[in-house]
Amino acid sequence: MKQQLYEVWGDTVDSRHLGYSILIGAVVSLSAFFIAQHVLLGWVASAQMARAYAMLVGILGCLGAGAISACLFKPKRIVVEHQADPAQRALLLQELKEEFGDLGTLADLPASTVTELKEMDLYELFAAEERAASSVRAEAPHANTLAVPPAALAVKGGRP
Repeated sequence: MKQQLYEVWGDTVDSRHLGYSILIGAVVSLSAFFIAQHVLLGWVASAQMARAYAMLVGILGCLGAGAISACLFKPKRIVVEHQADPAQRALLLQELKEEFGDLGTLADLPASTVTELKEMDLYELFAAEERAASSVRAEAPHANTLAVPPAALAVKGGRP
């Protein structure tokens, strides 16, 4: 029999397990409601109050049924892990620089962020980019100076 999968609240579930879970939910919550109503009618003076309290017990039964179903039927998640291409990572890093400008330095980051970058194997990528940027700055110390001589930029006022 072919397994039919559906997505419910962000998880992938088997249609048979979903049906069983709905059945479990109905049986457990309604049983809790009717048993509580029967017991509470003898304790509470008003039948309306007994029914209201029984409804609360029925809601707790729904939660219990959800817990039972979660234990019986695990989600059918499809997890796909792949290593990103280093060239693609470098391209994305270049796009970040073009969009946001200077990325700063790793020394400016909190220790938790550095740890997270290392866990995701991104630390070396940013460190290499930082080294490349600092070597470019070292090679061109006067990169911010104008290549045009100042005389060519002189502003002349008045008429010729």
